[in-house]
Amino acid sequence: MKLPAELSAALLRNVESALAEDIGAADLTAQLIPAQESARANVISREEAVLCGTPWFDECFRKLDEKVKIRWYAKDGEKIAPNQILCEIRGNARALLSAERPALNFLQTLSATTTNVRRYADAVAGTATHIMDTRKTLPGLRLAQKYAVRCGGGMNQRAGLYDGILIKENHILAAGGIPQVLQQAANIAPSGATIQIEVESLKELQIALDAGAKLILLDNFTLKRLREAVSLNAKRAILEASGGITLKNVRAVAETGVDRISIGALTKDVKAVDLSMRFLD
Repeated sequence: MKLPAELSAALLRNVESALAEDIGAADLTAQLIPAQESARANVISREEAVLCGTPWFDECFRKLDEKVKIRWYAKDGEKIAPNQILCEIRGNARALLSAERPALNFLQTLSATTTNVRRYADAVAGTATHIMDTRKTLPGLRLAQKYAVRCGGGMNQRAGLYDGILIKENHILAAGGIPQVLQQAANIAPSGATIQIEVESLKELQIALDAGAKLILLDNFTLKRLREAVSLNAKRAILEASGGITLKNVRAVAETGVDRISIGALTKDVKAVDLSMRFLD
């Protein structure tokens, strides 16, 4: 699988850091195995999920054994079932043992993210609303989790503070008002950077629209207020709902007609998927 250059670079940093953290100077336990011993193993899922993270998993083993062979029976973004064999690995036994935990950590965490996103994406299926991520990601795994969001059917917001502007209440107050802060943002935004403004009422929404805002975040609006906002907007700007969104209410929020729903829980509230690696005779 060929990944974009920025994501590939992040993947290498992730893997190098994970291996250094776990192995340190040497894997003492792996030294119980003869240095030239070969082995093969299977990775098995213990629960229903959506797979993600295979490039990170592969790289963990390749860093320790350039000749390792990994055969996948499922792809990123595919649903997996309990007791399903996900892949078979053949290579140096010491390398397999040393890479096992970091590799599984990536796979179970990114699969958890993708599985979480897929639940929300499925919940709004049939509407025109997109599920969006936020910057509430696990430290060091920003781009990895954003990749996982895409695998689950979601869409990415800005990658960081450097490639988009999100104007909140304090920015508005400091700049002297919504029209003023939007003008300042337009003056400083580099080419390709998004400019989004957060509003907390229909009055603020109207001011933002009159000032030419094209991407507006509706913060903690009730369903009634969301419907009113959509009517007031009349498709002039992209409207994004945020705050208090759960699997129980996400469908109702989508049905108000908003264009996007952003959910921090997609990436921060994840429970690792249960996976295991077993050596074969």
